[in-house]
Amino acid sequence: MQFHILTIFPEILNSYFNESILKRAQEKKIIKIKTYNLRDWTNDKHKTVDDTPYGGGAGMLMKIEPLYKALQSLKHKNIKTLKQTQKSKVVLLSAQGKTWNQEMAKKYSKIDEIIFVCGRYEGVDERIKNFIDEEISIGDYVLTGGELGTAVIIDSITRLLPGVLGNTESSNDESHSLPGILEYPQYTRPEVFEAEGKKYKVPQILLSGDHKKIAEWRTGKKKIKK
Repeated sequence: MQFHILTIFPEILNSYFNESILKRAQEKKIIKIKTYNLRDWTNDKHKTVDDTPYGGGAGMLMKIEPLYKALQSLKHKNIKTLKQTQKSKVVLLSAQGKTWNQEMAKKYSKIDEIIFVCGRYEGVDERIKNFIDEEISIGDYVLTGGELGTAVIIDSITRLLPGVLGNTESSNDESHSLPGILEYPQYTRPEVFEAEGKKYKVPQILLSGDHKKIAEWRTGKKKIKK
């Protein structure tokens, strides 16, 4: 699976992508992550990607021309399969977008390639909507740009891909595997943890060795997200 990130800060996510599960997924060639500098598609000497909004208002907007040129270039030159398959998406990270969730992560994990457009400043010229497939938000709050949202989405998709997690059951029996259902409580050593004069013990059922009763206990302890 390939992820393509269009941004004005192409190195901003390197440290996250080059550690842990995402690093191993790239080494195994399960995923490929490429970043592109939007300024490469500007024409002026200052490599301008933003301008003041028509009608006035605070802040700056990302210009439509470099975004359009970048998307056309990625679609027709760098990403050959985007012309050959329907399993591709162009996604704009936007506060107006559909809120990302586990069901969407499962759906997107079946896609071959995704281009992410990372907005900045006060947003993106509205005409970009004619050239994308979907707008996505990761929550009802405002971030400085779309890069962090892109990292969240790539992470949540990648861990669903075959061969990424060491235990194939890890993604099947966890929070949000079923819509709105949260994972049961989990414990590890020590069996008794002491702090501030109190003892905190692991539930006895988990020490019993009775796998059927443990499974029943875990099922009963799953929670519904409020």
